[in-house]
Amino acid sequence: MELKVFNAQNKEAGKQKLPSQFSEDIRPDLIKRAVESVQSRKRQSYGADPRAGKKQAARLSRRRRDYKGAYGKGLSRVPRKTLVRRGMQMIWVGAFAPGTVGGRRAFPPTSERDFAKNINDKERKKAIRSALAAVVDKTLVEARGHVVPVAYPFALSNDFEKIAKAKELSAALMTLGLEGDLERGERQNVRAGKGKMRGRRLKKGTSVLIVVSGECEALKSARNVPGIDVAVVKNLNAELLAPGTHMGRLTLFTQAALDKLDKEKLFM
Repeated sequence: MELKVFNAQNKEAGKQKLPSQFSEDIRPDLIKRAVESVQSRKRQSYGADPRAGKKQAARLSRRRRDYKGAYGKGLSRVPRKTLVRRGMQMIWVGAFAPGTVGGRRAFPPTSERDFAKNINDKERKKAIRSALAAVVDKTLVEARGHVVPVAYPFALSNDFEKIAKAKELSAALMTLGLEGDLERGERQNVRAGKGKMRGRRLKKGTSVLIVVSGECEALKSARNVPGIDVAVVKNLNAELLAPGTHMGRLTLFTQAALDKLDKEKLFM
């Protein structure tokens, strides 16, 4: 399969043959596993204080002649602490045990827990190849909700890697007919539920992914364009190509990125 190559002025600048990585069978199940594996490694570990709920002196003796003992009082074996004392008369209240006020939790979260979901290396690479095959399928890209130009799929000339300003990059993409998808990427919705209180108040749209051959100006210029991601070809993963496990992201490759993908046999 050959793609037309367009420059920043939306003029055809040649043709580019797609590498063999794009001919993989599309496997939604593998793509989902690979994306979840990437997402699982982003989870931050959390846990309770190891001494939470255990800071009371809640030892209560049941022996016959112990001071403050509960022998003969008809009390259950719940750990208790002294609340009030009148002479030799004690009034206790449950403490320390799960189910008591201020007591420990039965199975609290621990910071030692590993959230990572492992995936075999061959399966990970196959999932990336499968996601690459999906991004050049116009039907799948439209089904994902992207506003796709008429000429899609196509490649970009290497001039895009030299664009140093966000305004210039945005203007070039609009010239290519991506203004509808850029508007889609600017949409922001207030999240439902308690996530609003946890630093993720807004749900933001996902727009085009631009894949470049290496470190370049475009990596910086895209930071201020909402919804757009720019990635180096060797750093591609399943989550970039299929955000939220949904395959078929609108993706544009530069000629140099496709050449590097073919020459170095990446993800094979």
